[in-house]
Amino acid sequence: MGARIVLFDLGHVVVDWQPIRLYRDMFETEAEAQAFVRDVCNMDWHVHHDRGVSMADNAEPLIEQYPHYETQIRAWRSRWLDMFEGYVPGMPPLMARLEEKRVPLYGLSNLPAEIADETFEAFPMIKLLRDVVVSGAEKTIKPEPRIYEIALQRMGNPDPSDVIFTDDREVNCAAAEALGIKAHHFTGADGFEARLIAEGLL
Repeated sequence: MGARIVLFDLGHVVVDWQPIRLYRDMFETEAEAQAFVRDVCNMDWHVHHDRGVSMADNAEPLIEQYPHYETQIRAWRSRWLDMFEGYVPGMPPLMARLEEKRVPLYGLSNLPAEIADETFEAFPMIKLLRDVVVSGAEKTIKPEPRIYEIALQRMGNPDPSDVIFTDDREVNCAAAEALGIKAHHFTGADGFEARLIAEGLL
């Protein structure tokens, strides 16, 4: 049997989020911007936001360590939307086709709770999703099993095999599959479209 519900990751799947975009605007050279997102405001630091730590609280220890970068560190929050450049190519029409067929669409994102609403407002296609599980609000992140269990609850407790989940990180897909959810490693809209056709959803 094919899936009947689609569960989307957001960043790198629906919306194109890359912090380097912001810091290219704040540093004079590409090398400086790349070094900053690698060594200062990196994903090891950002994951605490995804777990529910406030951006202000998480910034303070980093500012103490790198006081000369205070403006750039605080910009992670104040200029959050400058890290985005629209939607992942091909995804808005794909989502619209699923909506037209009345396929239930949901979201599951590692995302800071405090910026969720403004992110959703900036990208109206996200409003096609009936609900979005936000890690920062739940205090648990992918690939931890608990967040997938919450997602299933929020979708009305379907059989996990009724759900097709797509994420750009293979570890997150594997975690979903461990709970019986179908998963698709996202590398582009064309590949996901083919999977949706195979599942009988398009």
